[in-house]
Amino acid sequence: MTRTRPYRLATVVLLLGTVSSMPLVPPARAGDDHDHVEARALLERGEILPLGRILPIAQKRVPGDVIEVELDHGKHGWEYEVKVLTATGRVREVKLNAATGTIRKVEDD
Repeated sequence: MTRTRPYRLATVVLLLGTVSSMPLVPPARAGDDHDHVEARALLERGEILPLGRILPIAQKRVPGDVIEVELDHGKHGWEYEVKVLTATGRVREVKLNAATGTIRKVEDD
């Protein structure tokens, strides 16, 4: 059984649409001393796409403000989970293949 290891990418609130100011690799979650190192290595090896490529894909499918991003490894491989606050106040979660940017699932959070 594959163990799921979430990598919380710092809660991101984009009030002014400042996607370009976001880091290209996920920062570590408090208490996860080496998660950011692994995430950076995955990016450098080309195993995952940077946030600058992932976020526009998610926001094209679910327009709104990105409020949280996680990088997880589970049965579907590496996956970004992007939470978006829509204009109607609904929170939607977009799950994307971290290597290809392909949207796997969109659901209410």
